[in-house]
Amino acid sequence: MKNLIIAILFFSTLSLQAQNVVGYWYGTANVKNGASANNYLVELILKQDKTNVQGIINYYFRNTFRSFKLNGHYNASSRQLNVYNIPVTYFASTGVMEVDCAMDLNATLRVAKAGSNLNGKFLGKPAYRNVCPEILFDLKLNKDLDQDSLLQALRTFKETYQVWRPSASDTLIAATIITRPVVNYVVNNQYKERENTIADEIVVDSDSLQVDFYDNGEVDGDSISVFYNKNLIAFNRILSARSIHFTVGLDSTKETNEITMLADNLGSIPPNTALMLVYDGKKRYEVRMTSNLEKNATLIIRRRKKS
Repeated sequence: MKNLIIAILFFSTLSLQAQNVVGYWYGTANVKNGASANNYLVELILKQDKTNVQGIINYYFRNTFRSFKLNGHYNASSRQLNVYNIPVTYFASTGVMEVDCAMDLNATLRVAKAGSNLNGKFLGKPAYRNVCPEILFDLKLNKDLDQDSLLQALRTFKETYQVWRPSASDTLIAATIITRPVVNYVVNNQYKERENTIADEIVVDSDSLQVDFYDNGEVDGDSISVFYNKNLIAFNRILSARSIHFTVGLDSTKETNEITMLADNLGSIPPNTALMLVYDGKKRYEVRMTSNLEKNATLIIRRRKKS
């Protein structure tokens, strides 16, 4: 009877482990039918919410390090993990010119007493399949990393590695703000209670500036309020790939003008981060803003002195 109970507990544990792919996975990947010189060192950092999977992939290929955000799905019944649209350096790239293959990751979770593995391949998208061969991998789960370590890695990525930038021709606007004081006593009190930290300082020539706020990378539900010269001009605006747009006129009676971002929340992955684009005529500034529930992020604007 004792042995039966142990066996039941053992298989129950394996069954629970098969329900998710959360964790830090690492190993090598090899081009199918390729030489050993075509090895990739791969890391996956995954978190899961029901069937949805998010995370980071880091990989090293020759002298190149790449890091990207991941989105995909995990089917616990079939133990299949699918992650989409990963730029993978083409194995025949040279040091002079690197080419990316657009690929999907398809893997099967294998759980055993000795440990868990993700076994699968990177498969080229249809348009790339004739040129980009499959890349096979076998990744092991590192059980020593806890959930806090995974979240810290995701936070670090969010603040450090951002590959998306809106182009100058990107005119998609989610909301246009009329620059005038608005009233929200709760947000005003939060602004006064939090520390204002300087994210950047710029010197401009124009009397007025065009400003756009975007989510800094992966859209994860970040919501912000915006202050101009300590006056609230917008609150509870959700950041996305479409901009929150407004025009500010510089107050010539002040030595400096300020745009401050207050975090209404931290999104699904703290902290609250935004990409702010400031247009001074034809010149564009990119400012990365990071705020949380204790600190606001402020851009200091100085008007260039005319000689």
